[in-house]
Amino acid sequence: MVDKQKFSYTGQSAEVEWDGRLCIHYGECGRAQGDLFIGGRQPWCQPDLSTGQEIRDVVLRCPTGALSAQFSDGSRVEADDGENTASISQNGPVYIKGQLELEGLDDQSPGTQYRAALCRCGHSNNKPFCDNSHEKAGFRDSGAVGQSGPGFESKGGPLRIQPLINGPVMLMGSLQIMASAGRTAWSGEKAALCRCGHSSNKPFCDGSHVAAGFTAE
Repeated sequence: MVDKQKFSYTGQSAEVEWDGRLCIHYGECGRAQGDLFIGGRQPWCQPDLSTGQEIRDVVLRCPTGALSAQFSDGSRVEADDGENTASISQNGPVYIKGQLELEGLDDQSPGTQYRAALCRCGHSNNKPFCDNSHEKAGFRDSGAVGQSGPGFESKGGPLRIQPLINGPVMLMGSLQIMASAGRTAWSGEKAALCRCGHSSNKPFCDGSHVAAGFTAE
């Protein structure tokens, strides 16, 4: 895990938290309209300058789960929307959304993590999470998904995310995989996704990590 920190920004009615360990600077927060996040300002996040709805809108834009918020009444922005999805991006990470049980964030409170961006190029220094290393590494994959999967009985429920040592990341639970074009391509209850960057069957693992000498916890 890279040495990044969490930062909390407390206002009268809400506390917004930014987890630098998960952030890949996608830019949704900084480009959002309103005054919640202003680059160059100290502090750059000021919850009291936004309404509760504005805070919700900005936090839910974040695709990596780096942003979260809790209001003074104890309610949180994040919530389970009843389904688990894995969106395969072109030349980039897989964005996971749902009721996540995620290894690698030991200090995270149960039931509070709903989004994550997982590395699939093999070069991240923050595995299993993406840190944008795919850009320098020249990782290329269109994000197409060639399989349809066995399906599942019902949507939702916990989605366990378990990186295997020197191997793929296992997703266990009701899941839909979205191709980069936005198509719902695969559905099932167990998937092994490539995280070494060498599979010929991306986004799925085909065992190429063995010959590639991929190492990761």
